[in-house]
Amino acid sequence: MAGTSIGAVLLERVVYPVRTAISTVWGIGNFQRTGQFGDGREAAVRDHVLANAEPGNPESVLAAIDRFARTRSNLVNVGDEKGLLLDAAVRRANPKLLLELGTYVGYSAVRTAHTMPEGARLISVEFSAANAEVARAIIDHAGLADRVTVVVGTIGDGGETVKRLGEEYGITAGSVDFVFVDHDKSAYLADLKTILEAGWLHPGTIVVADNMRIPGAPDYLKYMREAEGKTWRTIEHDTHIEYQSLLKDRVLESEYLG
Repeated sequence: MAGTSIGAVLLERVVYPVRTAISTVWGIGNFQRTGQFGDGREAAVRDHVLANAEPGNPESVLAAIDRFARTRSNLVNVGDEKGLLLDAAVRRANPKLLLELGTYVGYSAVRTAHTMPEGARLISVEFSAANAEVARAIIDHAGLADRVTVVVGTIGDGGETVKRLGEEYGITAGSVDFVFVDHDKSAYLADLKTILEAGWLHPGTIVVADNMRIPGAPDYLKYMREAEGKTWRTIEHDTHIEYQSLLKDRVLESEYLG
């Protein structure tokens, strides 16, 4: 029994993370261009969820995605360890309107919608139409389609998506209580500044940003550190890259001071 237990731990903590890391590196070029790894893993996790997770049960859906990412193909969603930080930040914000940049397969949207207060609404922006389709299916399976809207677009498209978010989805000045940033790392700071220029935030809005160490968003990190105590107050959470315990990562939780 002891040998079986040790073997299971080695598979879970060493073999699977190394294998999935290799497959991720192999597909990273395609992912940067299209938002998908090109090996069908995004559609496969959708099919896995639909076949194995209990309909209408967000926790079952999250567990199915976590298991898929640990044992079959790595996924670039926030994951279970950092997901707890996201959950806590959502509870702290007690938001009514939330904005997410980077839906991917809908994992963080399910976590957020499951955690946010009754009556709250999440708008998630995803540049890949294929990912948006996968995410909508997973969000619907979790029973959260009435709380989450997935919008295909990108904040950095010259104003088109920002305009749509205002005109079609009701984002107005000072209306956004919480933002989760987990998309193109090179766009973190530019997109935050666009949101600030649009006036969507208010004093007390919480902005959470993933992957501050790997792959990193150095200009965003520098901006938040320089703004500390002036326009932002930030907590830096040291954690690990999703679905393994070997590589360190960092999550920023920043409160807008106005």
